[in-house]
Amino acid sequence: MSNSPNNLEEACQALSAGGVICYPTEAVFGLGCDPDNQEAVNKILTIKQRKVSKGLILLADNYGQCLPYVDDAKIPMDKRTALFSSWPSAVTWLLPAKASTPKWLTGEHDTIAVRVTAHPQCKALTRLFGKPLVSTSANLSGEQPVMSLDEARRIFNELVDCYVHGELGGNAAPSQIKHALSGAVIRGN
Repeated sequence: MSNSPNNLEEACQALSAGGVICYPTEAVFGLGCDPDNQEAVNKILTIKQRKVSKGLILLADNYGQCLPYVDDAKIPMDKRTALFSSWPSAVTWLLPAKASTPKWLTGEHDTIAVRVTAHPQCKALTRLFGKPLVSTSANLSGEQPVMSLDEARRIFNELVDCYVHGELGGNAAPSQIKHALSGAVIRGN
């Protein structure tokens, strides 16, 4: 695989082959991979110098893509309106994780972070891939997120298998993160 600009089909090929992609999201460029491929997830953690215990976000086209990872039955009816009325958007929710959800996704938590995106390219990518992506900001832990494809190439070079051209979604900050059961805001306003 090359690190030259690629289209969404080539990005999906890289994901299917266990690769890591860099792509535009709502506010910053992100690093993504197949959430069911532990080696790919470990590659992202190594690239970012991030601890597995922190957990990762899943980015999806629709909530149905998240159901293999989310214990939907544990989401009370009175919490569903806030959750579902906020999507699609740049709001990430911490939802109860299924017992079968890999710890390489949840880290030390009993929740899984999921976002149903409104970003057209992310929606198209996850729709084409057929499931959510691991989505984490393209940066080294503790550093500022990458804001351009050129910057991403300079920092990550051949560590990333596919760079996806596209525009950021225009949000000023990475996604807000909320806890679905408590309503607590974990990150953002």
